[in-house]
Amino acid sequence: MDTTFKEKFLERWKKYFGQAELPFTFYYTSTPPADVEPVKKPSGQLCIVGVLARVRRGTSLVFENDTIGCFGGKSQLGFSQERREGFEYFLSTGLPGQIEGERYRKTPELVKVGLLSRTPFVAPAPYAVFKRWDRLTANDHPAVAIFFATPDTLSGLFTLAHFDRADQNGVICPAGAGCSTFARYPYLEKNSADPKAVLGLFDVSARPFVPKETLSFSLPLSRLKTMTDNMDESFLQGRSWARVLRRD
Repeated sequence: MDTTFKEKFLERWKKYFGQAELPFTFYYTSTPPADVEPVKKPSGQLCIVGVLARVRRGTSLVFENDTIGCFGGKSQLGFSQERREGFEYFLSTGLPGQIEGERYRKTPELVKVGLLSRTPFVAPAPYAVFKRWDRLTANDHPAVAIFFATPDTLSGLFTLAHFDRADQNGVICPAGAGCSTFARYPYLEKNSADPKAVLGLFDVSARPFVPKETLSFSLPLSRLKTMTDNMDESFLQGRSWARVLRRD
């Protein structure tokens, strides 16, 4: 981690976003750093979004395939290419007496078509490390920054993501599991010639694990660096943003 960038972001974040929650980061590694806590294997189904509440409070965690408590999390972090049996029915209509359907898609066929169009994603290493920004050290190599933020903070991040663009599509909002929108999609964006930020946490199943006013805004670290460099000459200096910051 470039510690100069780390400190520059912390200073700018406090200056322009006040007491807004710090982002956390994630990256893959073959050797977890010594200052992270291994997540224990859960006894049953457990959404990773809920576990990450500990990271938001400052505890650095490392996951591997066996310590992610749901099929979706294993898949979206690239640790497993398997899907639960009857997944297309689970996500749609269900199967009477066998599978309760979530009804997030109208038909199983729509689910199948969507899966075929999805970009394959395999984790590049066996461990996924999650650390809050202020816990990063020179030995970390964060790939993605993840903000769990309120609408006012999101408005600042969203607007800043378009400050240096002529088009209107600097932020994307793909459908998917909660963890896909702050892990899989932004991680894939880091290899794009035109990396974009990802707005997420609209997954109804993940919503109970975050405060009701919270959504996610995630982006490759390279994009966050550019946005941080732009802060001092952006709207963040203006009266409109000052009025937002003054609100309770």
